[in-house]
Amino acid sequence: MHGTEEASPWVRRWSHLVRPGRPVLDVACGAGRHMRSFAARGHPVTGVDRDPAAVAAAQGLGQVVHADIENGPWPFEGQRFGGVVVTNYLWRALLPMIVDSVEPGGVLIYETFAAGNETVGKPSRPDFLLRPGELLHVCAALRVVGFEDGYLDEPPRFVQRIAAVRETASQPRAPRHPLPPPN
Repeated sequence: MHGTEEASPWVRRWSHLVRPGRPVLDVACGAGRHMRSFAARGHPVTGVDRDPAAVAAAQGLGQVVHADIENGPWPFEGQRFGGVVVTNYLWRALLPMIVDSVEPGGVLIYETFAAGNETVGKPSRPDFLLRPGELLHVCAALRVVGFEDGYLDEPPRFVQRIAAVRETASQPRAPRHPLPPPN
């Protein structure tokens, strides 16, 4: 079952950015591999998934919400989290809500399949593959601290991933160069 393996290396690499004790949201959490990792670090964790078996497997790790976030309302309207984690999931209509769920000082850690993946396997539909630079555009209101877009060997796949922080009012804002929207 998805979510029983170890936490993603990308998520582990940037997890230290989530301030101690701040709540973490795992979107499309599967069986809770990232919930498990953050709970072990002392974070209160919340996961959401539409698969009843995944939700059952993640029970006991924290709050688990069974919801179809693609066809129903966003169950975290108005809530903010110190960390928001998304892996192997893309539903473009939710991207603004996901980014908005990051509290000031919080971090978004996102990793999913990218254009090019159709040449090596599934997913292969453009609806489920990020366009070049798409996460940079989506995270324009956040400070990007890590970004990759390319090919990985094991297993063969194309991914795009980002770690981005919502700055607080007291943090100085670095000058930015606006990025054009993806094609």
